[in-house]
Parts: sequence; structure tokens; C-alpha cells
Amino acid sequence: MKTSRLSGFYKLSIDERLKIVRDFADLSDEEVELLKTSKIGLDKADAMIENVIGTFELPIGIATNFLIDGKDYLVPMVIEEPSVVAAASHGAKIARVKGGFSTLYTGSIMIGQIQVLTDNPHSAKFEVLKHKDEIIEKANEIESSIVKLGGGCKDLTVRVFDNMIVVHLLIDVKDAMGANFINSVCERIAPFIERITGGKVLLRILSNLCPQRLAIAKAVFDKKAVGGEEVVEGIIKAYELAKVDIYRCATHNKGIMNGVCAVLIATGNDFRAVESACYAYSAMQGFKPLTHYEINEDGDLVGYIELPMSVGVVGGAKANPLARICLKILGVKSAEELARVIASVGLAQNFAALRALVTEGIQRGHMELHARGLALSVGAKGDEVEKVVERMLKEGKISMSKAKEILERLRQK
Repeated sequence: MKTSRLSGFYKLSIDERLKIVRDFADLSDEEVELLKTSKIGLDKADAMIENVIGTFELPIGIATNFLIDGKDYLVPMVIEEPSVVAAASHGAKIARVKGGFSTLYTGSIMIGQIQVLTDNPHSAKFEVLKHKDEIIEKANEIESSIVKLGGGCKDLTVRVFDNMIVVHLLIDVKDAMGANFINSVCERIAPFIERITGGKVLLRILSNLCPQRLAIAKAVFDKKAVGGEEVVEGIIKAYELAKVDIYRCATHNKGIMNGVCAVLIATGNDFRAVESACYAYSAMQGFKPLTHYEINEDGDLVGYIELPMSVGVVGGAKANPLARICLKILGVKSAEELARVIASVGLAQNFAALRALVTEGIQRGHMELHARGLALSVGAKGDEVEKVVERMLKEGKISMSKAKEILERLRQK
């Protein structure tokens, strides 16, 4: 039986880790080799963006221990920041004690905006609503697999401003992120809206804010596994600071996005779009934390997260072969499942960060990994790396010059 509960995964060699992931996800020899070399090929890169001169690599790590809605996941994360993967894995390990993560998904509705300039905005709104059924019908005449699968424009609303209206097309994008489809629908319907309103259409584009496409996750963190009643109370107090202080809230939410964006990048999704949506969603609540914490009757910590999540598993998400492999490792079959996983990662990340902040502090894990990076940068190889790291941590001096000095002493011996 496959499980993501992998004790000591970080202690294994890269080849040993790859073997476990290969068996878990049934990867082919070719896929394993691509993971090892991390070369997507200049021809593929050249087809993805303009003016390609090469590729830029980031590490792919695996977050372990995730049990989400009763299913085990190994979660690929692409990020350069130390301790993020370890923190997510640790948060998931503690959540696992009480059954892992439970999730909800509110649907795959996105918003397409059509801006209409007019001196008579209320009259224009009336005409749009009067022709609502016709607008929706024309919007869904576009040739697309999304429409064939039952998606497309489902409803519309109109917002009135002093000298304009903004028509919101509510569009079900199914398993796609949906940007290209939504923009095409908006452009298709714009001339008709101009005709019925007598106004001038200017912008025709999606909104990345998608409050009707939410991924929600919940986890119970066992009091003893967290570290006891004092640690639970400390996490609640830290969360309460984020609720009342915008400076703390900005960093609180950024920590969530450490995990969220790492999974988005790994799976070939637009992390900028989701990050923008999450911060805007926080602002809609008065710029509040994207997570919420409380203590249940048993004294356990209960965490919740609610994120707008415009992700896809088809279309652009599959352009990068490494993203396809990461999706295969993750084993998700739909955009909904991917959204549920990402919300769980965001909650695990935030919980682990808060726990670290109220116990040993956030820098402990960071500095150990920073020391390892310095050891490698000065040329340490093999077991030299651990010896240099150990000596820097013991002496409490972590710098490039110190790493170089320790390595030179080692080699002189």
C-alpha cells in the first residue's frame, strides 16, 4: 500500500529518494532521467516564451506525510528558499496524527470583465440584464473543449460606476486555469454589448480574483504532537497578532504562499495569478490572515485555510515536461483535486511556521540550510559539507569567509 508517511526521507541520497518517488508514481526511466538532469530542452523552452537563450533551474523537493481526504500524496515543490519543504512535511506529519487534512471546493467559476464606457450607466446596465440570456448564449458559441465538457458562461452581473459599467461574465472553466478561454469569450461578446448599450467597450479580460473558486482545508493538530498546551496557546496568540496588525499579517500570508507557490510552479501553474488572487481576497476581508485557528474541546489546535485557487491540469499547465512529471508524482486527476492539495500545503506551511516562531524561532532551520549552501559555494565536497556545516553551527559563525576558513583547515589536516 502506498503511503506518503516517509520517516527520514531527507536523510536518503538523491537516488534513494528518486527510487521511492519512482515506485510511488510509477515513473518511467525517461522521466526519472529528466528529473535527474532537469533539462527540458531548448526547443521546448523556445516554444514556451520569447527570446530564449537557455533554461534556469530551481530545486524540486518532495514534501512528505500528506494525508488529504483519506488519500496519501507526495507533493513536488519548486523553491529556492531553505526549510520550506521540511516545514510543510513536518506540518503534514503532525496533522496526520488526527487524520490529516479535510478539504472543500466551491467550484471552478472564474470572472471575465467587460468595461463599457457610457454617460448613461444605469440605462446600460438595464440593457445588459434585459439581454442576459442572449449574451450567455452568444458567449457559449465559441469553439472550445471547455464548452463541450459542460463549462462556459453560466451567468452575468453588472457593476455601475460614474461613467461606466463593468459586466462580469461568470464562466465555468472546468479543469483549466481558464485565462485564454475567458479572454476569448470576453472579446467575442464585446461588440454585441456595445450594440445594445450604445457605449464603448474598452477592457475585455479575466479577473484573477475568483471568490467563487475557493479551496478550503481544515486540520486538527494534536496538542501533544504540537508541543503541549503552552505551544498551542502561543500559536493562537501569534495568529491573533496577524489579525490585528497589517505588518504581521503581510508576513503571515507570505509564509502561506511559500508552500502554495512552490506547488504551483512545480505543476506548471501561474503562481503570480494565484498569489494576486490570495492577497486580493485577504484585502476583501480587511487584509486579514488567510488561515484561522481555534482550540477545540480537547485542547487541540484546529486550523483552517480558505484560498481562491485558479489552477489547471490541462492546457498551459502541461507545456513543461517537468511539470507533467510533477503532476504525475502528485497523482491528481482534476483541477479541483490539485486545488485541495495546494490549500492543504498552505495550511501545513503556515502551521509549521507559527509553531517554529513560538518555540525555537524561525532561524534555526534556515541557518542550518544556509550553512550548507555556504559550504557548497566555497567548494566543499562529499563529507566535507557536513563537517563544515557542523563546525560553523558549533562556533556560531555562519559566513562565506568562515566556511572557507574551516574547509581550508580540514584539507590541511
